[in-house]
Amino acid sequence: MSLASKSLSFPDWVLIVFYFALMLGVSLYSYRYIQQLKDYFKGGNRIPWWLSGVSFWMTSFSVAAFVFYPSLCYKYGWVGITLLWVAVPATIYSAYIFGWRWRRLRVNSPVEFVEERYNGTLRQIFVWQGVPVKIVDDSLKLFATGKFVSIITNIPITYSIALVGGIIMICTFLGGLWAVTITDFIQFIVLGAGLLVILPLSIYHAGGIIKIFESTPEGFFRLTNDEFPWSYVLPLIILYAFSWSSINWSLIQRYYCVRDEKEVQKVGLTVILLYIIGPPVMFFPAFAGKLIVPELSDAGDIYPILCSKLLPAGMLGLLISAMFSATMSTLSSDFNVCASVITQDVYRRLLRPSAHEKELVWIGRISTLLVGLLAVLIAVLLSRGKAENMFRVMVTLFGVATGPVAVPMMLGMVSKRYPGRSAVIGFCMGTLIGLLLLYIQLGVSSFRWPIGIAWVADKKEWLLWGLVVKMEIFMFLTTTIITYLFMELVTLLFPVTVTERNKIGKFFKKIENPIGKLDEDKEVLEGKEYFSPYNIVGACGILIAIALFLVIFFSTHGIERIIGITISALSFVGGILFIYFGALIEPYNTNRV
Repeated sequence: MSLASKSLSFPDWVLIVFYFALMLGVSLYSYRYIQQLKDYFKGGNRIPWWLSGVSFWMTSFSVAAFVFYPSLCYKYGWVGITLLWVAVPATIYSAYIFGWRWRRLRVNSPVEFVEERYNGTLRQIFVWQGVPVKIVDDSLKLFATGKFVSIITNIPITYSIALVGGIIMICTFLGGLWAVTITDFIQFIVLGAGLLVILPLSIYHAGGIIKIFESTPEGFFRLTNDEFPWSYVLPLIILYAFSWSSINWSLIQRYYCVRDEKEVQKVGLTVILLYIIGPPVMFFPAFAGKLIVPELSDAGDIYPILCSKLLPAGMLGLLISAMFSATMSTLSSDFNVCASVITQDVYRRLLRPSAHEKELVWIGRISTLLVGLLAVLIAVLLSRGKAENMFRVMVTLFGVATGPVAVPMMLGMVSKRYPGRSAVIGFCMGTLIGLLLLYIQLGVSSFRWPIGIAWVADKKEWLLWGLVVKMEIFMFLTTTIITYLFMELVTLLFPVTVTERNKIGKFFKKIENPIGKLDEDKEVLEGKEYFSPYNIVGACGILIAIALFLVIFFSTHGIERIIGITISALSFVGGILFIYFGALIEPYNTNRV
């Protein structure tokens, strides 16, 4: 079937501009409720579980997911979905083992507790290691977004990166975590609408589901394949679990921004359900793409190409907004949480311990802009590469960084055995080994140790006593094991002193006391609600429905009009229900805490 690619029309631009205006409006609305540092960085611990759960899910991937995961689906089949389904066991681990612990720590930043548990040196190490890694990761996501927008709009990639980054910075600068989570939910609505458009259209133009299944190669719908076997998938689950429990700051923030531990469990359940249902809905169009666009030089272009070929006027703008929303949710969260670390763990801890709340809020906003500008600049400087290579770069980056940080952080929350010196040495040795392995894979054509470990550069894999291990997984497992072994060794040689034991015991009293048992919890549990997310989410759902209906009704026909009007009706009904339930569950109260 031959389909011509389309360019953006006036209705498309109307929806895109409307979407950006809506995001800006929500951020301006949230601005007046930011009074203290905890409001800006954790919503005053009043973010509802459903809002935090959807925000977690939206934050856990970006438009880069619509570049490299569809490319894997297009080339290898169902394994592209399997690689995202690893998030389900990872969420179970992070939410139900560590999520409630994060809430009981009662922190404003994800590395704040490190000094209380270990020492100030490790806290600063994690700050100065974590912020640059997060900025580089964000720059990769910005690059992927710029590529997606550039393909569809024909805007030069440099300008598209700057546009995307600039809008995200402004929205996050204004409204803090309240704006981030509410816009995440609105983006969830837009993304859901976009996916429900492209999914049936791709199946229709491919000739139906039966034809898709009949036309794909044998083994195309298996969970794994030779390129990504279970020996890759299972360690990847551990990598995600460790990351989401310790070093993925923006996701951890979703645990400690809610009211109490029960809310954390609901956040985890929400994320699990969304990750079970979401990936097949998001990436099945890539399977249909095998029939619609049978030959592609870069499989990472499949999603934007499908959008430009299949979607009529108006709907293409909706999909661009949806893809943009995926990145905006991730990056706005990252900008906010990185700013919280800079403000709380650098500025307040090292420079201005006595700074007042308004000063800290402004430092948080300035830090947001700084983090965003650095991410944009790095994204602009990135050389172009294929989508699958971007996936490997991102996983390799976290393979090096995750273990040395995750092991001390997780052990510090579950065990009283380890002193600060063991955590510092464990981190240093794990990172050193990770950098050595990275140097070997980048600069050596082949490398072999006498104990049966070999690096084969042309295949980009390690051979471990005859077992083939992907480079990123090998580095993650190695750095994790090295970090743990050195922590154990140092602890055995230099056990905790009496002073350290008392300090650690005081730290664990926080974790052992449920929310509500300490005096500092009273403000959260007894304070009046002054911000109803139900009302603003419902109103935005209704506005999206009206805008989509008007654009679709006057610019499309046939099956595209039926699908568009149906989605518009669902958004309208959903908005009404949110306002209705908001009046029942959480009445609006203008009294501020």
